[in-house]
Amino acid sequence: MAQFNFTLNGKPQRVDVPADMPLLWVLRDTLSMTGTKFGCGMALCGSCTVHVEGEATRSCITTMADVAGKRVTTIEGLSANGLNAIQQAWIDEEVPQCGYCQTGMIMTASALLAAKKNPTDADIDEALGDHICRCGTYPRIRRAVHLAAKAAAAKPARGSAAGGER
Repeated sequence: MAQFNFTLNGKPQRVDVPADMPLLWVLRDTLSMTGTKFGCGMALCGSCTVHVEGEATRSCITTMADVAGKRVTTIEGLSANGLNAIQQAWIDEEVPQCGYCQTGMIMTASALLAAKKNPTDADIDEALGDHICRCGTYPRIRRAVHLAAKAAAAKPARGSAAGGER
């Protein structure tokens, strides 16, 4: 066991866990942050995506040693009031069906919009192409990302285009 310090959703955290423990299990089992989902455990489906230093990262294969001293943002910390431009667009476009993949998709879309204010269909497909949605809501997801980009462009700049990491 080792002690690791990192910032989670804007707040300092200290955990005493094995260095090779996946971030996913620290979030879910140690810190009770259950918005991040377990899907495949091999970084293939995208359900476990979080931000590490603002980058979309698969938490199932990212160890605590990898995030020591870094900023981690989960779906719970994506916005101060719990609903940012992307989350609102997901609702407006009725994206979720079963919803299991959605937190990972939203986290990746958020990182995309932070990097590209007005992504093309090709940008969206590239960013989200390795996420698996068993319900097949990909056309709705693409529309939601475009809608979130438009909503973010219409608001005065505060944080990231996606409603911001804190």
